Amino acid sequence: MTFLSRFLSALWLAFRAVSRNKLRAGLTTLGITIGVAAVVTVTALATGARQGVMAQVSALGNNALIVFPRSSRTSGVRNDATSKLNELDAKALTRDSTSIAAAVPFLRSAAVAVYESENTTTSVIGTRLQYFSVRGWAVSDGEVWSTNAESVADKVCVIGVETRKKLFGAGDPIGKSVRLGRFYFQVIGVLEEKGQSPFGQNQDEIIVVPITTMRSSIIRSRPNEVHAILFSATSAETTKQAKRQAEVILRDRHRLQEGQEDDFEVRSQQEFQELQDTIFGYLTMLLIGVAAVSLVVGGIGVMNIMLVSVAERTREIGIRMAIGAREADILIQFLVEALVLATIGGFMGTAIGWGLIAIFAKLLSWNITMDLSTLLLALGTSSSIGLLFGFLPARRAARLDPIKALGRE
Repeated sequence: MTFLSRFLSALWLAFRAVSRNKLRAGLTTLGITIGVAAVVTVTALATGARQGVMAQVSALGNNALIVFPRSSRTSGVRNDATSKLNELDAKALTRDSTSIAAAVPFLRSAAVAVYESENTTTSVIGTRLQYFSVRGWAVSDGEVWSTNAESVADKVCVIGVETRKKLFGAGDPIGKSVRLGRFYFQVIGVLEEKGQSPFGQNQDEIIVVPITTMRSSIIRSRPNEVHAILFSATSAETTKQAKRQAEVILRDRHRLQEGQEDDFEVRSQQEFQELQDTIFGYLTMLLIGVAAVSLVVGGIGVMNIMLVSVAERTREIGIRMAIGAREADILIQFLVEALVLATIGGFMGTAIGWGLIAIFAKLLSWNITMDLSTLLLALGTSSSIGLLFGFLPARRAARLDPIKALGRE
């Protein structure tokens, strides 16, 4: 008898045994079902989260890096001083670097935007015209301001889609005036939808104004002072070089001596992504570890039930051995039965996981799907659990003495 015929015969016997004890089989597979459902769901959620992070990081702009001010340390005490970054730093980054394509400064503040009877708290950014191209932002309606608007501090603004909805509903905001503090700003454009930034901020609930207007109307700051500088490398390959050059240029401009700590911090897209990937990686490992406990518990359940099954069917095993079945036949029979139980649990867990993925995708508005690799992982894991924990009962059945087995009531 070939191995295939033995396997098919054992498979038929396994399905007969499962069909005779449906309730017991269902309870046996419950632990594996829960474990597989957890593994499938966690894996899909982790994949969806990573894709969301990548999209958020990409929203920062092509090959973009950002410079933040860093508080200084004096006599071992860290001082939360005001920003030492300024617009001249941004100009120097473009002028003195061979790997930086553009650099643009910006100021940020929260403000209440009011239009007629509607109002909303929003983030206001004051910047230069080049900010839109560095970040890869485009307008869906209207236009952005001109360079002349910056020089004369025109009170014009470009708003995000969420700000538009909250203030104007379905109406056309172009040409309307929005009040920020004591001043009115004319809406000249609406940005395309962008979603969240890598810092967790809603980029669609925003108002962008010329930086000169920001200083004269919304916040007070020292001349040329900025909260951060956004710059882009000439290509993805020159990003690291652009970061190194930026650090050298800024240290020189801020007159920092060798060994003295930087009063700024340069971050790249890749660093944001690596940081969030690490966080999601640890979280995924933790959740999969919890799911693995369920799988082990389910495997122990399969082993116990198979041991009971061997004890109940000792006489049947003796009869099979008496008419010519070998140890290998008995071993394969019970291994396949454990495999069938575990695989049934795997399929049930995959179906439940699929349903949970659909629910989470709707609740979180994420693009979550279960790919072929996840499906194979789930079924492969459940099958492995069945073979691993079914081996001991199968081995015990295969090593029974036929004479003692026939004499068992």
